[in-house]
Amino acid sequence: MSKFLTYAEAGVDIDKAKDFVGIIKGIARQTPRTGVMSEIGGFGGLYSLNLSNMERPVLVSSTDGVGTKLKIAFMMDKHDTVGIDLVAMCVNDIIVQGAKPLFFLDYLAVGELEMRVATQLIQSIAAGCQIAQCALIGGETAEMPGIYSKGEYDLAGFTVGIVDNSKIIDGSDIRPGHKLIGIASSGLHSNGFSLVRKICFDINKLKVDEYIPDLGKTLGEELITPTRIYVSTIMNLIKDLPIHGIAHITGGGLVENLLRIIPNACKIIIHQKSWDIPIIFHYLQKIGNVSATEMRRTFNNGIGMVLVTTESATQDIIARLKALDEKAFIIGEVTSRKSLDGQIEWIA
Repeated sequence: MSKFLTYAEAGVDIDKAKDFVGIIKGIARQTPRTGVMSEIGGFGGLYSLNLSNMERPVLVSSTDGVGTKLKIAFMMDKHDTVGIDLVAMCVNDIIVQGAKPLFFLDYLAVGELEMRVATQLIQSIAAGCQIAQCALIGGETAEMPGIYSKGEYDLAGFTVGIVDNSKIIDGSDIRPGHKLIGIASSGLHSNGFSLVRKICFDINKLKVDEYIPDLGKTLGEELITPTRIYVSTIMNLIKDLPIHGIAHITGGGLVENLLRIIPNACKIIIHQKSWDIPIIFHYLQKIGNVSATEMRRTFNNGIGMVLVTTESATQDIIARLKALDEKAFIIGEVTSRKSLDGQIEWIA
């Protein structure tokens, strides 16, 4: 009698996936649960909204991934931080509009489900949710042999937040005379890693475990540093301080992301020497022979968030940020734009 073929022999182990769901349930319970009405494993995650303090609630959503920074995790076999990156890339995008993140879902795609790696990933996603003060309420783990090589995976995340309509921050109130305050990043965050990998591994033939004197640590330790999550900081500021615009400095750097919030009638002036640029950016520019223009439009160069506020509120915000253990800098100002002007001017 011939042997029946199974799904597991084709590369998809349903029993292992079922066991993994049990692990995820325990991890998800460690994230904030206010409003959560369902357990991990159902067809959809249920979340009850508390609208008692809102006149016109607006839901704000975002989806993102970690990008090729995952290649660094593969090379180091270190998977306990990229989940924080995943959460950060999503929640930082909605907090800039004044929205408090409510819940998060993840999508993990693998060639073969390795429980050790997958558990580390979910634990790091949960850690990110704890920092962002939102609930992990669901997700999907897709085992796809033939699409992903053994030992590789991809991550995507989805978040939904809420803000009262009257408190949405969209940049429309930005005016000439306003100041730009930059909040420090933790390093590269999760952008520009295709260029980073080309510089470090293709051109300079470096190894992730190679100690770099300029950095004071191994290359891998620097590159894997997780993205900062700014939720608690921004929520603290907007409750009682005038913030008229916020930009999350991701792909495109200061150049592209500031233009997403600045009105067309305005121009911004950036003082290039007004903040401390972490060594990793100088190092990459030097060993990769990258122009200043390319650095500015590829990396965050040490600024993870930019706030736009009135001149009179600037020092109060700087003081609050210092009290919150954030490094902050006055990096520029908003001026009127003449018809033929560009919208950004860089001053040495």
